[in-house]
Amino acid sequence: MSSTRVGLRLAACLLNISKARKKDVVESIARAAVADDNGQSRAQTTVLNIFSDYDYNRSVITISAPIDGLGSSVTAACIKAFSLIDMETHDGVHPCLGAVDLVPIYPLCGVSVSECARVARGISQDLAALVPGCSFFLFGKADEPEERGLAQKRKDLGWFRKDTVDVEAIRPDVGGGPSRRYGLTGIGASPYVMNCNCTLDTQDLSVAKEIASAIRATSKGGIPGVQAMAFPHNGKVEVACNVESIEDTEVAPPIDEGLEFFSYKILGQSYSYALPRSIESRIQMLAARHGLATAGTALIGFTPLECKRLAEYAILHNIGEFWKHRKGVFM
Repeated sequence: MSSTRVGLRLAACLLNISKARKKDVVESIARAAVADDNGQSRAQTTVLNIFSDYDYNRSVITISAPIDGLGSSVTAACIKAFSLIDMETHDGVHPCLGAVDLVPIYPLCGVSVSECARVARGISQDLAALVPGCSFFLFGKADEPEERGLAQKRKDLGWFRKDTVDVEAIRPDVGGGPSRRYGLTGIGASPYVMNCNCTLDTQDLSVAKEIASAIRATSKGGIPGVQAMAFPHNGKVEVACNVESIEDTEVAPPIDEGLEFFSYKILGQSYSYALPRSIESRIQMLAARHGLATAGTALIGFTPLECKRLAEYAILHNIGEFWKHRKGVFM
């Protein structure tokens, strides 16, 4: 059944929190998105997936709902996360800015990026009022008027480092100066961004950094829409990629470089993203030049159309905690 036929205008939040090593804490944050403290369900909201990485001590919670209700569900999950995560005791390989690290809002069906930006700004304002001491920077379409992307805003602000950062020197977009407990949270809106991480069978971080640099969209010959970093991970190293959906232009993707792209439309606007298997192939090719092999690739969550399809199913069947039921259900 199509979301258009039943009037669902869907968006998603891939909520990034700085906690992975306590499953009960992560799941309580996910549950807060779909039910209040009394167990009353939030209508038409679902948590599709929870991806937790022990080394990174970071989890990504995929929340989806109609655009008009997504903000309140995400706000509730963030409030719960702020109450349970203390950045002063946080330890993990992945750089992070805050207890609630990122709150990106993405359109799925019948929703514009501008609408997602309004929701993102509303979440930041609500949280600033409800959780004293929280601080936020805005990115993407929510960052008015410059609309700077996440990578640029992070560069402008610097990574949060609880032991060295001059907290008082940071000037957030919303809220007061960052506290040591909560850190700094990024909230924004853009076309859908996937996370695709490829592990190299080595402990040589310098090689992984070289490969990450080579595939970035900003590098000559890089992959359009890809941002990449390299980190130690489970005794090896990992090239972690953000894979952006980019607006189609008259310039075709460089398919002659062996890259494959998938195109889709929302409200008549066409977007394309590099396929994970294509990113993996490029990394494998670059690794082979160093005599290395890859040791697996993980897609964190879903592609945009998978996210849309599963959200439609979960909401229409009233499955709020979909992450518990996902296996064997409409895939």
